Amino acid sequence: MSTLNTHILNNEDGDDHQLFQGQAQILNHLFSFAKSLAIKSAVELRIADIIHSHGQAMSLSQIASKLESTTTSPDASRLPRLMQFLVWNLIFTVEYNQTTSSSKDEREALYGLTPTSRWLLHDYEFSLAPMFLTFTHPSLMAPWQEMGRSINEGGIAFDKVHGVSIWEKASKDTEFNKLFNTGMASVTKAILDAILCGYKEGFSKLQGTLVDVGGGIGRAVAKIVDAHPHIKGINFDLPHVVETAPVFPNITHVGGDMFKEIPYADTSVLHDWEDEDCLKILKNCQKAVSKSKGKVIIVDIVLYPDGKGPYEETKLGCDLLMMTICGGKERTQHEWNKLLKDAGFARHNIITIPAFVSIIEAFPQEN
Repeated sequence: MSTLNTHILNNEDGDDHQLFQGQAQILNHLFSFAKSLAIKSAVELRIADIIHSHGQAMSLSQIASKLESTTTSPDASRLPRLMQFLVWNLIFTVEYNQTTSSSKDEREALYGLTPTSRWLLHDYEFSLAPMFLTFTHPSLMAPWQEMGRSINEGGIAFDKVHGVSIWEKASKDTEFNKLFNTGMASVTKAILDAILCGYKEGFSKLQGTLVDVGGGIGRAVAKIVDAHPHIKGINFDLPHVVETAPVFPNITHVGGDMFKEIPYADTSVLHDWEDEDCLKILKNCQKAVSKSKGKVIIVDIVLYPDGKGPYEETKLGCDLLMMTICGGKERTQHEWNKLLKDAGFARHNIITIPAFVSIIEAFPQEN
């Protein structure tokens, strides 16, 4: 047996509690996938919607009776185990009916919503349910299994699993394209109010045309133009993406390739890519905006070097997500400084808003 193994088993440091606390933490991390997939199950079963429609806390039998089961009788015996886990993780509440029995086991459990589970309501304007269903879909979960191989060999994990990039898959697979666009629209809606609030003065001062580069189906730029009707909006994305975009007032959908050319604008909004690709897009944005009064607005994550900033766990998770599915990355302020300078921007500002993303204004000229 190695010296290291002997040291651990004999616990030569003499701290049993610390040793087994480490073991417990590893086991918690091992089963952490259960949390996201349990929430996914609750979203698929529409448990939050069922309780919300009822108007008050519900018993397990009441919830089970409302499940849209493909069989005549869903296996309700499994439901309490799911609910117990989700209550423990503060997704739902539980209280017990007062009866003649003093035993908690014999009292009826009633389950209610928390501020967290309200974000899972399908009809809620800012629902995160579509995002959950997108990022826990097998097509997007499978690449995580190849993260180690992509680190060892290089390349993007998603491409290794599917044989094509995520953008190619979306262009060829109609169902995946719809799933991905719906999920990304959910992410956009979730942070858009924070963007509109945190950058209200910036949008109010914009003149002319605003192009959302990689804007998906256009919900973000549509919401911005709705709040600031003096702005003309263009939603710019790949042709197969804008083909599925709904009609929005005062928004023009334009299909194209952001690596080749971006429509002329007074302002462009940009989302995240890996450094080499991001540099190409930023240079195209710099060419597209007005040199005298134009700017590029980047809505993206800014990492803190010490890892102690707000929303840091979410940001670091997003960084791994970008690495795994598309080869992108999240950046520190220093990395943004270098990237924008290399792209030819004269100056920039980083504006903190009440969300896990920040707003970066990049200007072609010093004035």
